[in-house]
Amino acid sequence: MSTSASAIPTVYIVDDEDVLRDALAWLLRSRRLLSEGYASAEAFEAMLDARPGGALRDPCCLLLDVRMPGMSGLALFDRLIERALIDVMPVIFLTGHADVPTAVAAVKRGAFDFVEKPFSDNALVDRVEQALARSAEVLERRRARQAIERRLAELTERERDVMRLVVEGRPNKLIADELDISVRTVEVHRARVFEKMDVKSAVELANLLRDLKD
Repeated sequence: MSTSASAIPTVYIVDDEDVLRDALAWLLRSRRLLSEGYASAEAFEAMLDARPGGALRDPCCLLLDVRMPGMSGLALFDRLIERALIDVMPVIFLTGHADVPTAVAAVKRGAFDFVEKPFSDNALVDRVEQALARSAEVLERRRARQAIERRLAELTERERDVMRLVVEGRPNKLIADELDISVRTVEVHRARVFEKMDVKSAVELANLLRDLKD
């Protein structure tokens, strides 16, 4: 699993059975994975509420029991969907045999997977590591998008005008005619756009902006 050097992946465990939480924490620790356990969906949501903006900045995933006293795992899953967190925090449901159809339905709604109890230790940890890898990819894409947005914010209005026409493939002479400025001024703005956006060609710039829209 590839993550940035500063990122500390965390596996959140939400299950009302103390014995199962402890067993999962031990299993994850044996694979050098950090975990945090919560006895209820309410306690887990309170932890999220205590974070600034509810932000999740490091790779993570959630092992979530389907049936619990109070708020169920499915109800918590719905809340996580509302908070747009299931991309950065993939959810793996822990389910008994009777809950398999429910867990399958949750997967169709965006859950990463479900694991039926009793589960295979190796198979579970393999899926956890895959979920953490996906989380890391989502976070990296978000950071890249934010970096592009910061660069765009540094452009002047005229530089944005030039950039739009450069991306359309217009040569400097036509850009100068359309904006009623000199070719030399276009060249200066074009160079500044490339420098601020950290690109070396119009094609690279177009690809960068396309990635921002995806």
